[in-house]
Amino acid sequence: MAVGGGCGGGVPAISLAYEQPESDIMKRQPRDPYRDNLVNRRLISMAYGQIGMIQAAAGFFVYFVIMAENGFLPLKLFGIRKMWDSKAVNDLTDSYGQEWTYRDRKTLEYTCHTAFFVSIVVVQWADLIICKTRRNSIFQQGMRNWALNFGLVFETILAAFLSYCPGMEKGLRMYPLKFVWWFPAIPFALAIFIYDETRRFYLRRNPGGWLEQETYY
Repeated sequence: MAVGGGCGGGVPAISLAYEQPESDIMKRQPRDPYRDNLVNRRLISMAYGQIGMIQAAAGFFVYFVIMAENGFLPLKLFGIRKMWDSKAVNDLTDSYGQEWTYRDRKTLEYTCHTAFFVSIVVVQWADLIICKTRRNSIFQQGMRNWALNFGLVFETILAAFLSYCPGMEKGLRMYPLKFVWWFPAIPFALAIFIYDETRRFYLRRNPGGWLEQETYY
């Protein structure tokens, strides 16, 4: 996660510096350096309390999907950590009565870790796009920032490389994923995009209102 986040997240973040200004930028009052902090409670609330929660939900959802697909339904996972991590247990049964060796369990666990990482990359597509503007619609702003478009492609290729490159299971404990395991996070990416487009729509319709006071950063 640290490698992927540091390398994969850096390029998309830098690409925002090349974003064209919003069309209404000249209508805004200058920022007050004493009152308008770059990082404020509204930004923290949006990043961690709202968008971040959707991203975390995507990661855990994909994790449970893969576990369930391999036989471990969510309720079965609660309370089995001690047996799961025991090298002496090589007959741990799943929800369907299949027996799992220690090695197979760990392979499944690390595969889920990889999928969690990939799911974060998928939802970051939407996160990066919604960061293009603070008030205008993305449809109005467009996708003409080719540095940002490159960043989207770059982080996706990096995630695929970390998952599918031979030897990564030994170096970083990242295992190849089935192609279909990239898709469960997509609805969460769409949810982030729709959520923030709706938020900005109401910001434009009711400037200075409660929503702007609580979420405009």
